[in-house]
Amino acid sequence: MYNNHIVQEDLKRITNQNINFQNLYNKNILITGANGMLASYYMYVLMYLNDKKDANIKIYALVRNVEKLKQLTEFSKRKDIIPIVQDVCNKIEVPEKLDYIIHMASSANPKTITKDPVGIINANVIGTQNVLELARKNNAEVIFTSTREVYGKLDDSTSKVSEADMGALECLDLRSCYPESKRMAENLIVSYAYEYGVKYKITRIAHVYGPGMIIDNDGRIMSDLISNVVKKENIVLKSTGEAKRAFCYVSDAITALLTITVDTKANEVYNIANETEEISIKELAFMLKGMYENSDVIFDIQENKNQYVKFARTPLDVSKLEKLGWKPEISLVNGIKNTVEYFDEI
Repeated sequence: MYNNHIVQEDLKRITNQNINFQNLYNKNILITGANGMLASYYMYVLMYLNDKKDANIKIYALVRNVEKLKQLTEFSKRKDIIPIVQDVCNKIEVPEKLDYIIHMASSANPKTITKDPVGIINANVIGTQNVLELARKNNAEVIFTSTREVYGKLDDSTSKVSEADMGALECLDLRSCYPESKRMAENLIVSYAYEYGVKYKITRIAHVYGPGMIIDNDGRIMSDLISNVVKKENIVLKSTGEAKRAFCYVSDAITALLTITVDTKANEVYNIANETEEISIKELAFMLKGMYENSDVIFDIQENKNQYVKFARTPLDVSKLEKLGWKPEISLVNGIKNTVEYFDEI
């Protein structure tokens, strides 16, 4: 994946941004959940900086099991990548002092919610506490990828969701295992900052897609529709498609994460989203049909009570992030083209 030309173009664009990458040079960085889309891209940027800028960044890549490690075989001959094979829910030990921990080990797959909700909670809560204990011992800064779902159901008068807003979650709803445990993880982080002085940045991320995303039986709408296109199948909607989303291409999300990482102000929370092209699921499906004419749109309406968020979407306010100099650059059409082209080549 690292050498794929779409990925390399993304990495070149990311590293040409006005970001103080020097703050990462000569640092030891642990990335948890390192085989995930966002985590992999974050790691690729560090590798690219090593390859092109002699940044001398040492990367510890934590993955859950040997099968996950096999997905990182392209790193096996690199001296700057040190794999750690374990569950994040077990005590984490690293032989060198760490400067940053990029904590991304978590499942957001809607289908996992009905299969392993306890596992989701454990990764977000026990896993986060293990990360924080490691950060405490190393005096390392934690960058935590949370979710827009922590905001819950907001008052109908809310037009944009800022980092200070918070709505309701139904704790007896199985679907809440994901956002409730992310909320607890955020509170753990704040508590470790208060009691032990651990530095952190929390990012609440919305609807990221791109090369490296899971498209086989994932359950998230963009993943499923991209899968239909790549496999030259009909585009299948399991609802009427009236729900609206705003999607953020992976390179824009990574640029945001890196901008936040290197910023000198710690103990902050940021929204990450591209709110410039809100679109309904139905409109997205017909957009894909128009872009890739070998498919038709089929409605196969199903009721999936436990897998998906039940309340209406409210746009995220990203003005705090924009004040750091970030803005999204990749349009929805171009992001989809990049993603499909990537999968056509692997």
